[in-house]
Amino acid sequence: MTSILPQPRYSDTASAFIASPKRLLIDGEWQSSSGEKFVPVYDPSSGIEIGAIVDASDADVDRAVGAARAAFDDGRWSGQSPYYREMTIRRLADLIEANATEFAELEAIDNGKSITAASQMDVPGAIAQLRYMAGWASRLDGESVEPLLAPSGAFHGYTRREPIGVAALIVPWNFPLFFAALKLAPALAAGCTTVLKPAEQTSLTTLRFAELVLEAGFPAGVINIVTGAGSGAGAALVRHPEVDKISFTGSTSVGKMIAHSAADTLKRVTLELGGKSPVIVLPDVDLGQAAQGVAGGVFFNSGQICTAGSRVFAHRDVFDALVEGIADAARGIRLGPSLAPDTQMGPLVSARQRDTVMGFIESASTEGASVVAGGGQLADQGYYVSPTIIADVSPEMRVMREEIFGPVVCVSRFDDLDAVVKSANATRYGLAASVWTRDISSMHRLVRSIKAGTVWGNCHNAIDPAVPFGGYKESGLGREHGREGVLAYTETKSVLVAL
Repeated sequence: MTSILPQPRYSDTASAFIASPKRLLIDGEWQSSSGEKFVPVYDPSSGIEIGAIVDASDADVDRAVGAARAAFDDGRWSGQSPYYREMTIRRLADLIEANATEFAELEAIDNGKSITAASQMDVPGAIAQLRYMAGWASRLDGESVEPLLAPSGAFHGYTRREPIGVAALIVPWNFPLFFAALKLAPALAAGCTTVLKPAEQTSLTTLRFAELVLEAGFPAGVINIVTGAGSGAGAALVRHPEVDKISFTGSTSVGKMIAHSAADTLKRVTLELGGKSPVIVLPDVDLGQAAQGVAGGVFFNSGQICTAGSRVFAHRDVFDALVEGIADAARGIRLGPSLAPDTQMGPLVSARQRDTVMGFIESASTEGASVVAGGGQLADQGYYVSPTIIADVSPEMRVMREEIFGPVVCVSRFDDLDAVVKSANATRYGLAASVWTRDISSMHRLVRSIKAGTVWGNCHNAIDPAVPFGGYKESGLGREHGREGVLAYTETKSVLVAL
């Protein structure tokens, strides 16, 4: 196996936080669990257990939801002025910014991503989400409506935007802090109260975030945070009768289970689920730029991103050169422990995820595909997999059909636009796609034809708080980010008053 440098020493601040007892934030206080179960915390760069978090019981979840319910019903948050809500959310963003170095280190330790990526993308992204959505608190207006059937002036008609109620927010492990902010910010701006559950694999930054929630001055019960397994605390949140809204980011299989459970009480649901994003490269591109961009689109965050450009369709005229360019980019990526300042790609999040990804690579070889670059498990400690490029693939292979969630890309040839559109859409997913071309006409023809919630042109994984994000088909329900993201936490009330 390839030698990987050991994980550098943690800072004293991070070490102290990791070693501190972990509890649950319920009703504005740190509370112990009613149970006695804990979930171990591992550093993916070493595979060593470094701590533990509470595995919340059903009773813990019930207390958290009860606190959120009481806080919503008495109006201590929704009844405040929009300005108050906006400024409180902004204070939280300011506190994260003031502690950005600590958050980046904790995120790198817990998730395995490089500290450089965490400090340049994850932490600033979380801050941007909070600041952007804070502004919507004062912009959620209804509108005046002139009735169709009544004489003019007979009725005063208008609509109101009102918060849904208690929102259960379930966060994935690939961008823990970013998704915590992404889900909390619109819910809070709309006036909802919340119960947030981070992924059991990566709860450290959310618990540190919880300390800042108290410092920012949110009223008790507005933000509650419970940790633990998805099958336990997560399932208890989903089925709780006092939860009005669920926002979940994760796998399609779990999303379907949540949708089924939510249907019993018709909870409002936003689901951001899996993807198998196509990347279409036309023959007129700058091959050097495209190869680097395509490589970044799939190897970013070790491929652990729902929008990863994992299916590349290159025109026959540029296929060989593009594959070689992607391979060169992959070979140039510096793998290493998350806290090393020159690391460009860290390990996968867990031994389970590493083994899953290696299983996909092995299945591709068994089914007749060719591994052009990478394909190996690296190091005898930590959960490293090398950036991998697979060619000679066919549509029925597992690597072409299923979400891998690792640094693996499959490359195929095409000859004409109609054929590549058919191939790009031959998936149950529809989260994202990208098109690489200088031909603006071809770009927009493909944009209209690809069945995906987001299509990027000459870039990939470009996410912005103001731009709606979500999927077609089995990639989800609803949209996050932008105006649509905050409206998802509201109900529309229509009012007609006879004059």
